[in-house]
Amino acid sequence: MPDTMEFYTNPMSRGRIARWMLEEVGEPYQTHILDYGTSMKAPDYLAINPMGKVPALRHNGKTVTECAAICAYLADAFPDAGLAPPLDARDAYYRWMFFAAGPFECAVVNKSLGFEVPAERERNTGYGNLKTATDALTTAVSGSQYITGDRFTAADVYVGAQIGWGLQFDTIEKRPEFVDYWARISDREAFRRASEIDNALMPRDDG
Repeated sequence: MPDTMEFYTNPMSRGRIARWMLEEVGEPYQTHILDYGTSMKAPDYLAINPMGKVPALRHNGKTVTECAAICAYLADAFPDAGLAPPLDARDAYYRWMFFAAGPFECAVVNKSLGFEVPAERERNTGYGNLKTATDALTTAVSGSQYITGDRFTAADVYVGAQIGWGLQFDTIEKRPEFVDYWARISDREAFRRASEIDNALMPRDDG
């Protein structure tokens, strides 16, 4: 797939997750930096992502949005990068990537917004309560080096980024399992490269 990818992002967004995945893949891509409330809501970008949010990826005429989807897509589009297990061994890979993108993120965001699910309504949510979701994710990062065993995959990019973000901003418990896992997976050249790129794009306070 020789076509250069187009990556739409903002350095203060979930686009940092997709950037990390792109750096793991190691293929060329062009970056478009969008601003909140202006270029993200402009008609030309809304034609790419009607949600008016980043990140988004354009590749060979295809558009992919949502970080977990971008990570999964890139792993499949560039199999030589070795970022997805064989098809018959993707149980944990899919399970935990999409658990982190769905129930876990929802639980964390609701908590950060001050919303507590009444105990009698927990079965109406996709996560029950934050403790239940956190306990479940703890099992994903325990017992093996990576999500799928001894091999780093796109699931580690996505789950790891969620855990790293939560540890940085105190939105998840600093459980030793999370701290140890984040230390392992953030010690990667692609993560350092991606962080340096996005950090350099952050707005500067010249005052």
